[in-house]
Amino acid sequence: MKLLYIVLDGAPDSLRSPARALELAHKPSIDSLASNCLCGLMYVVGRGVAPESDVAVLSLLGYEPERYYTGRGPLEALGSGVEFADGWLALRANFATVDPRTLRIVDRRAGRGLASSEARELARALDGMRLAGGRAEAVFKATISHRAVLVLKHRDYRLSAAISNTDPAYERRGYISVALPVYEPYIKPSKPLVDSVEARVAAELVNEFTFKAIEVLEEHPVNKAREASGRLKANAVLLRDAGDRRPPVEPIAERFNIEFTCIAEMPVEVGIARALEMEVKPVDIESVGSRRELLELEAKLALEALEERRAVYVHLKGPDEPGHDGDLEGKVRALEDIDRFFFKPLLDKVNLEETLVIVTSDHATPWDMKAHSGDPVPVMLSNPKLPERRRAFSERELSQGSLGVIEGGYKLLPIALEVLGRLQSSTL
Repeated sequence: MKLLYIVLDGAPDSLRSPARALELAHKPSIDSLASNCLCGLMYVVGRGVAPESDVAVLSLLGYEPERYYTGRGPLEALGSGVEFADGWLALRANFATVDPRTLRIVDRRAGRGLASSEARELARALDGMRLAGGRAEAVFKATISHRAVLVLKHRDYRLSAAISNTDPAYERRGYISVALPVYEPYIKPSKPLVDSVEARVAAELVNEFTFKAIEVLEEHPVNKAREASGRLKANAVLLRDAGDRRPPVEPIAERFNIEFTCIAEMPVEVGIARALEMEVKPVDIESVGSRRELLELEAKLALEALEERRAVYVHLKGPDEPGHDGDLEGKVRALEDIDRFFFKPLLDKVNLEETLVIVTSDHATPWDMKAHSGDPVPVMLSNPKLPERRRAFSERELSQGSLGVIEGGYKLLPIALEVLGRLQSSTL
């Protein structure tokens, strides 16, 4: 039997939201899986924790965040093909729009309108920046749209990740950054979180890079052209989620005795897959012309992967961005597109009798909050032999399922593998 593990990024809203996209969306293919299932709700990282996707995905793949997570930065570097070594510092970066005089943030993502080609040109102006009087260097790479990764290395010191974020929307709690529902919209100076030379030097380098980046980007020809056309400048870089070492994980095939293929759009999920030594089929989203084509490609890749591997993990991004933008209608459309262009062609061809399908999310992104929340996410294990009958995949509909409330996403994969074994041996 095969395992097909599908994560809908940011799909749920809160049970307190005035309306919920999963309930409003017309998604007959996804909902059909609920007619034979085991289901419930799940706190992916912990009760009250509004996780980022990276720590959430690591947990969903069976690794306790408190033990294995070392920050988003190293995962972004791995997923982007940027060299990284223990003792260097890697951080997730966002191109943003700021008032260069006051450091007030106008838009954390430069209006979400930054083309990847523009971002790459801006990144070239920052890559190789010398810091600390020439004793340190910045490696900077744009990835997709406003997203980027920064790696800092110092000639004389190992660097510590025990520093605060400059992005005010996320607060560092240990290695985990938590999305804040309310924050002051100003770049925050990075500060050491422990009393060590390595942390102090790391914070100083981050702050020096931040100010020099504004000087370079403010006058860059790309931003002059954006300003002339009435678009927001991408004139600053917000940094968060520092890491100074790779996660100390054992390969997923050794941990669970099952080989995975990963299909993902974003560098951080690709980085997690590479860290876990999964086979990776990264999706080049710039090579496809539309969201429909992208989803159809991902369905095709999932079917091919199921022919080659026993387990396939698919991470679909669609609903998260409209959730951040407060766009309920956009979130509904994203879910309907996923249902129509990914699930339908996939379910039309996959052998469901011989497949256990997991559908869940890495976190909730309630449209009325415009941020990740600490709400539980719905989770569903589907196979024609499973006993529960539910009408739809949604927060409320699955809340009374037999799985109850799973306290930690890292518990889900062992549960699914136990069910898979019972299906295989016909002992349900």
